[in-house]
Amino acid sequence: MTEADQGCSNLRWADALLAGLGAGGVRTLVLSPGSRSTPVVLAGQRAADLELIPILDERSAGFFALGAARASGRPVALLATSGSAPAHWYPAVIEASETGVALVLLTADRPPTLRGFGANQTIDQTRLFGAFARESHDPGLPQADDAARAAVTALGLRAATVALGPRRGPVQINLPFAEPLVPKADCAPLPSPASTAPAASGWRGGVVAATGLATLPAPAGNGLIVIGPGLYRPDFAPALRDAARRLALPVLADPLSGLRWGPASDTVITAYDALLRNTSAARALRPDWVLRFGGAPVSKVLGQWLANLPSLLVDPAGGWRDPEHGARGRMVAEPAAVCAALAPAAAPDPAWRKRWSRADDQVRAIADAHLAATHWCEAHMLRHLLARIPAGEALFCGNSLPIRQLDTWSGTRTDPLTLHGNRGASGIDGQLSTVAGLSHAAPGDAVPPCWALLGDLSAVHDLSGWLLHGRLRRPVIVINNGGGRIFDYLPQHGLPDFQRLWRTPVAPDLGSLAAAFGLAHRRVETSADFDTAMSKAATLSGPDAAILVEVYVDADASRTMHRDYWQAVAASADVVAAINGH
Repeated sequence: MTEADQGCSNLRWADALLAGLGAGGVRTLVLSPGSRSTPVVLAGQRAADLELIPILDERSAGFFALGAARASGRPVALLATSGSAPAHWYPAVIEASETGVALVLLTADRPPTLRGFGANQTIDQTRLFGAFARESHDPGLPQADDAARAAVTALGLRAATVALGPRRGPVQINLPFAEPLVPKADCAPLPSPASTAPAASGWRGGVVAATGLATLPAPAGNGLIVIGPGLYRPDFAPALRDAARRLALPVLADPLSGLRWGPASDTVITAYDALLRNTSAARALRPDWVLRFGGAPVSKVLGQWLANLPSLLVDPAGGWRDPEHGARGRMVAEPAAVCAALAPAAAPDPAWRKRWSRADDQVRAIADAHLAATHWCEAHMLRHLLARIPAGEALFCGNSLPIRQLDTWSGTRTDPLTLHGNRGASGIDGQLSTVAGLSHAAPGDAVPPCWALLGDLSAVHDLSGWLLHGRLRRPVIVINNGGGRIFDYLPQHGLPDFQRLWRTPVAPDLGSLAAAFGLAHRRVETSADFDTAMSKAATLSGPDAAILVEVYVDADASRTMHRDYWQAVAASADVVAAINGH
């Protein structure tokens, strides 16, 4: 084969691969610049209905793709050149694996004959992502014959379908290319293989709805439903609400379940993190069994309380998410189908659910009184923020303290709100890049604008994400509390050299940093300042609305406020009286 033929063979091979990915639902290819990936980029330029998004930093690109796939519900492809480049995706790949987000990882590579011989920019990329990839494929060097092209098209279709399948997650295709990487002569595309033709009516990739589930008798005694973080289908909320009412079951909804906001919000309990700190209340509300949906809850208090309770896990992907080791079994089924099939073992006791509701109301009353009497801090800001976000829009909440404080103070609202968070591995990396991806609307998509709530360490950890601020459509709110303040609540607090080795406050002035990236900035320190900033943001549209709102917080005062609140609930006789109906 001549060099010119090899370059054309590379391109046509990449054409065929992208045709298969397109047939599997891929509409977006996020790429970082490089040489060895050139055939795929050239193919992408002439692929119908494929959007190319270049992002310089591979780690930022990985998190952007994660957000875009989560927002669209379709697989998103990532492309990087050979060597260490795709390794920078690793944190995003882990998050996608743990939360079930469909990514197709295209790792361009040198020819296999160069591996292990010290060739430049050449490492062993096969199975680079280990157990975090649902499948890993290495089809070898491109071949020119029609059968080989049909095979790589089928591989593209398979990768996208598996990524979007019952056990959603990343799929890797390693793509070795020999030089030359650019065709030296005309290299017109060939007709697409038959496997890219439209499927028969009713055939499509992805999760097949679970229907016709037989009646599922609930165990005897008082039950409880716990909804952890998860990407749930729209039919889950009404089915859950109906089941909770039919069976008189309390529902404890993690904020990342999305069920605290919207028409089903009147069914859920949200103040459980504080409530269960009251040992008398925790004993009085102990159920006989628990039905669990989704991942482990944000609340450590709830997780510890669940540890010794017999639970049934429901996971359509067949996972076993049970860090408390209380599960007595697992059901692989759609959550909505399980809720519809639930039937009481005996006549439901409406008093059981009312006991939880009265306790929840009492704790909320204590929270309201406590906030009214304390210095302005994150709790007040969170309530104002949630009241400000329009119905149907989205919020990404960062890890560490922000998500825990949102869990404690959010309450409910009837207007729908989609809450996102990278809780699969709970890292603080790549968060602004994820928000940019969540804000991205591919052609034909209707993606709601996404607000962001981050800590100061998260904001500076992803400086590459600041380069993507032009893709944002809503404010980025950064809580500046002087570093990793979550450690103020952990046993490490007070250890020698605590400030330098655990809290690690960051030095950059966020206003100057924002200006360097061309991002508008506003610093707030009071409730009035915050309302002014939000009112200003409401008058802006498009990228202009992506202002950085730096919320300065007195972290020591905030820590005292939170501890006083938890102690007030823990010692409250009124909470126990409410449970007993007094």
